[in-house]
Amino acid sequence: MAGVLVVTGGGRGIGAEVARMGAAKGYAVAVNYASRAGRADEVVSGIRRRGGKAVAIQADVSKEQDVERLFTTVDKELGPVTALVNNAGIGPGLGRIEDIKPADIRATIETNTIGLLYCCAAGMRRMARRHGGQGGAIVNVGSAAARIGGPGSFVHYAASKGAVDTITIGLGKEGMPEGVRVNCVRPGVTDTEMLRGGPDAPVEPGNDEWLAGVLKTLPIGRLARAEEVASTILWLLSDEASYVTGAILDVSGGRATP
Repeated sequence: MAGVLVVTGGGRGIGAEVARMGAAKGYAVAVNYASRAGRADEVVSGIRRRGGKAVAIQADVSKEQDVERLFTTVDKELGPVTALVNNAGIGPGLGRIEDIKPADIRATIETNTIGLLYCCAAGMRRMARRHGGQGGAIVNVGSAAARIGGPGSFVHYAASKGAVDTITIGLGKEGMPEGVRVNCVRPGVTDTEMLRGGPDAPVEPGNDEWLAGVLKTLPIGRLARAEEVASTILWLLSDEASYVTGAILDVSGGRATP
C-alpha cells in the first residue's frame, strides 16, 4: 500500500530511480537533495508529468537541523511519512587510508553514517506506534564495500557502510514491535554519476584503470543499472516483504573479492 516516501539523495542515480518507481507505484515522493536543485527538480517534474505527486526539498543529511526541517516540510506538504529510503551517500577520496584527506574521511562518515542515523531517528519519530504513528518501512542503501573492505581504495567509505549494516540489524529488531520494518540493500558497482567522476565520486575523471580492475571481479561481467537496485528497494518497501526486517540484501552481481 503506497503512502508518503522520503528519498534522501533523490536527485540522481539510484535515489532518482527509487523516486520515479515509487511515484509510479502510488507514493507521494519527497526528493531530497543537498546542493544540486536542478537535478532534483528534473525528477520531480518528470513525476508530475506522469500524474504523480512529488516535491523537492533541500537538506544536508549530515546536519541535524536540516534533517528535522526536511521531515517537517514533508509533514506539511505531503503528510505522514510511511516509507524512507536512506540513499544519500558520498565517497570522496581514493587510495590507501594514509593518503585520504582527513576532511574526506570526516565528510564520508558524517553523511553516510551519522546522517543516516539522523534520518532513521526522524522517520521513527513519525512512523513508530509508540509515537502515534501507523508503522512503515525503512530501506538503507549500504554497499558491497562493507563486506569487501575496500583495501587500497576506500577503506573509509567501506567503514561508513559497514556501520549501515549494523544499524539495519539493530533497528530492524527495535522497529518491528513498533510496526516499522528496516532493511538494507547493498549495491555493488552501479553505473551512476557518482561512480563515473561526478561530485563526491571515488573515481575521478580519467581514473578508468580502477574501474577496469573492478569489472574483472564481477561474475556478471557488467555494472549494475540503477533501476536494478531501485526495484529491489521498492520490493522491500512493499507489503510483499511484510515478514522481512533486519535483512541485508546484496545486489552486486556476485562480487565477492576486492
